Amino acid sequence: MQASEAFTGSSRRTLLILGSGGTIAGLAPRPGDTLGYQAAQVGVAQLLAGFDAPPGCELQVEQVAQIDSKDMDAAVWLQLARRCAEGLAHAHVQGIVITHGTDTLEETAYFLQAVLAPSRPVVLACAMRPANAAMPDGPQNLRDALAVAAQPGARGVVAVCAGVVHGAADVRKVHSYRLDAFGSGDAGPLGYVEAGALRQLRAWPQAAPDPGLLGRLPAQPQAWPRVELVFSHAGASGASVDALVRDGVQGLVVAATGNGSVHHALEAALLRAQAAGVRVLRASRCDQGQVMGLPGDALPGAGALSPVKARIQLQLDLLAA
Repeated sequence: MQASEAFTGSSRRTLLILGSGGTIAGLAPRPGDTLGYQAAQVGVAQLLAGFDAPPGCELQVEQVAQIDSKDMDAAVWLQLARRCAEGLAHAHVQGIVITHGTDTLEETAYFLQAVLAPSRPVVLACAMRPANAAMPDGPQNLRDALAVAAQPGARGVVAVCAGVVHGAADVRKVHSYRLDAFGSGDAGPLGYVEAGALRQLRAWPQAAPDPGLLGRLPAQPQAWPRVELVFSHAGASGASVDALVRDGVQGLVVAATGNGSVHHALEAALLRAQAAGVRVLRASRCDQGQVMGLPGDALPGAGALSPVKARIQLQLDLLAA
């Protein structure tokens, strides 16, 4: 979708707003229904109708995609990453806000930080209630995201939900229904938006940029390395791993128990896969903490990355190999 609309403020500092769908753009059959809605029904320009730009800024609005984020895929990631890179190449673009669903927000945030490492802010805004709910949370989340994107000195990919700012490496969805659905684990939030002002608690996300990484990503997502998730649990077997190896998988991330421990039958299958040339990473099922490995571990750990973020990182590592 190429629709673009500008809302003019008081200067040429631009905030680029990219719509991708999600519950924030959803519609329910009646205002009190917060479960039976359909995501990605309202355009981002309509969501911003009546919004004032932050002081000294103007808003440029574009609809990049319109999907339920449970259906997020590499094709939409590429669209978002490329449009962000194009926007940030212009000095007058102060920052970017992306409206996004909550289900895969943490994955999109991690991907964009990994491939862009932006020196200006890219802020993901979301909602847990549809746009026509009796008391929608999307408008305030969107206003807070604009405030963060307009913040002087802001940088990196962050998410804003229920007044809390989370860094891309740490954010994860921790509740299925409540409005403050996200957490940052034991790292804690980056800050809070209070009455339109940012109260910052720790540093913005930073990473050494790899200027060629985005250009090296295959244009066709089918050409990306296939990396799958498997789960360690009571009574686990290695059957799913063996089947995935036969099917040509290139990488596996195991959502392991505790500090990266894996059921012995599943571990044996993962070791067979690794010996056959499949890259394997252990991430923890735990909401907090990290996999602390030892020298000589047979299966490498993913550190503090959640299983879904470790999957993205392994894909990128395989592309760079």
